Amino acid sequence: MSRIKPARLRQLVFGFYMSGMMSLLMSGVITFINTGIDSEFVYRWLPAFLVAWAVAFPLVTFIAPVAVKLTEMTLGRPGEDNKRTPVN
Repeated sequence: MSRIKPARLRQLVFGFYMSGMMSLLMSGVITFINTGIDSEFVYRWLPAFLVAWAVAFPLVTFIAPVAVKLTEMTLGRPGEDNKRTPVN
């Protein structure tokens, strides 16, 4: 049986998918902007994507909890009634 907690596993899988998708899209857009699309585009995009993903995966894994905490500080925790009064 795995020793990794389900919440931690969920965080790692989320980071894997999110960093992969964002790296794929962003490296594609930046490669397109910098070099345009021609017959060599994929050969420039693939290495850029792999480098971006190698950097993004650990960053997303460590930064996602910080983003969650900042969101909770800004909006409150899910299910928590906002007991603040509106500012006029």
